Amino acid sequence: MKTSRALLTAAALAAVLPTAAVAAEPPAATVNEYVALGDSWAADATLSQLSTAFTPVPCVQSAHNYAKQVAAALAVPVFRDATCGGAVTANMTRPQSIGGSSNPPQFDRLTESTDLVTLEIGGNDANLAAIVTDCITLDPAISPCLNSMVTDGVDRMSQNIAKTEPRVAATIAGIRERAPHARILLLDYFEGIGLDGGCWPVIPISDPDAIWLGQKLIELHTMLARVAATTGVDFVDTYAGSSGHDACQPVGTRWVEGLVPFSGNPVGLAVPFHPNQLGADYQARRVLETLGAS
Repeated sequence: MKTSRALLTAAALAAVLPTAAVAAEPPAATVNEYVALGDSWAADATLSQLSTAFTPVPCVQSAHNYAKQVAAALAVPVFRDATCGGAVTANMTRPQSIGGSSNPPQFDRLTESTDLVTLEIGGNDANLAAIVTDCITLDPAISPCLNSMVTDGVDRMSQNIAKTEPRVAATIAGIRERAPHARILLLDYFEGIGLDGGCWPVIPISDPDAIWLGQKLIELHTMLARVAATTGVDFVDTYAGSSGHDACQPVGTRWVEGLVPFSGNPVGLAVPFHPNQLGADYQARRVLETLGAS
């Protein structure tokens, strides 16, 4: 089976990661081979600190995403990060063409020796990530997403999320086939927008559309939790505990960036509506807590 074109040692990872973001205490169990799978919320797309050790530049994989923090905290000797912006479940077994480059099938990084896998996927399958920009409006009285996605009481985004559920379950089955000894952790997506409305015009999305988007994130969270339960994998609940850190909050409080492609943490270019470094640090803490490493 193919392996990733690059490996990072735990020492190399620790040298570039902020010390406050990794666990100070010994891990609960030894991990020898860790593979990270997922989309942009796993890649933690921050343009100011790109990593090209594992994936092409257009994958926009952060040098300090949660997977790299976890690998360093656990002192994992063999680590591969396959995460890539825009990935869907089909890209687990098929190459992903992105920005003129190609990210190999993410499952290619798995081996029979892999003993830890993190997976964060489904947002792009449901088309939830793409719909956010469609909600942007110059008139706060207009809600383009609700107007286009909900017709006669039928919510097409809810239907999309339901259709994504068996795809995520099948992805977990595929991991087990290729890495039968791996402990699998399935992550959700934390709160990117609050349930009490938005912050137009800072983020030009109407309150009804902002509330609708927040509700869809909860539906996605609930679906992923159900998949974890039915497939018997560990669920990393990042949604719980993320309230008050949405994209409308000020720099230093928000864990997700807004429409302006500039991050306050770290300072520099960022992908809109994606985790910043504070968000990645939170994801890393939740993964480590799930693994029993405080």
